[in-house]
Amino acid sequence: MTPSELSTWRTNERNRLLRERDALAEDALAEMRRRIDHHLERKFPELAQGTLAFCWPYRNEYDARHLAAALRRRGATTLLPVVVAPRSPLIFREWHPGVELAAGPLGIPFPVDSRKINPERVLLPMLGWDADGFRLGYGGGFFDRTLATLAKRPLVIGVSYEQAFLKTIHPQAHDIPVDFVVTERGAYRREPQGLKFLDEPQGFSSPPCYAGEIAPGYFGEDPKP
Repeated sequence: MTPSELSTWRTNERNRLLRERDALAEDALAEMRRRIDHHLERKFPELAQGTLAFCWPYRNEYDARHLAAALRRRGATTLLPVVVAPRSPLIFREWHPGVELAAGPLGIPFPVDSRKINPERVLLPMLGWDADGFRLGYGGGFFDRTLATLAKRPLVIGVSYEQAFLKTIHPQAHDIPVDFVVTERGAYRREPQGLKFLDEPQGFSSPPCYAGEIAPGYFGEDPKP
C-alpha cells in the first residue's frame, strides 16, 4: 500500500470496528468483561503488585475499572494516562476513587494533580489487533510515542475482543507491538513467529463486583467528584 492507501484503509477499518463495537449489547459487554477479568487475573497475578496503568473505557471498550478496583484492594497502585499535548508522549498519574478527574480529549476523564508515575505494567485497549500483536488505535499515535520514549518499557497487555481481530494492520516503523493480547477467549503471548494462544482452563467463576469503588460517574453522573 502507498501511504495514502494505508491511511484510507486504517480510517475505514477504524470506522467499521467502532460501528461493530458500538452495536454490542450491554449484557454481551458485561459477559466479555467478566471473562477478560478472569483471564487477566489467572494469567497475570503480578498485576496485584506494583504500578498498573489502565484506560478509562471509551465507546464500549473493555472496562478495566472493575479489575482495577480488585487489584487495588490487593495492593496495586493504579494509574491513568494523561494527554499533555498533541503528538506528545503521555504521562501517567495515580488514580483511585477520590482523586479529582477532569474531562480530556474525547471526553475521557484524567487525574488532575495526583503524582506522576511511570507504570510497570499497562492494560492497553485495542480497537483492532493482528496476528503479530500490533494494535490499531484511534490514530493519535499517543501510546506508540509514549512507549518509544519511556526509559524502562513496561509490560504491555493489549486488551480487546475477538471480533476485532485483523490478519494484519500493515504495521509501519513507528508501530510497537504489545507483549500479550487478552480477549474474552483467553490470552496470547507475542513470539517471534507471531501470537501464540495460551490454553485456558475450562470454566470460570465471576469475580466480585466492586462497582461502588469504581468511581463517581460510573453510573452516568458527572465523572468529576
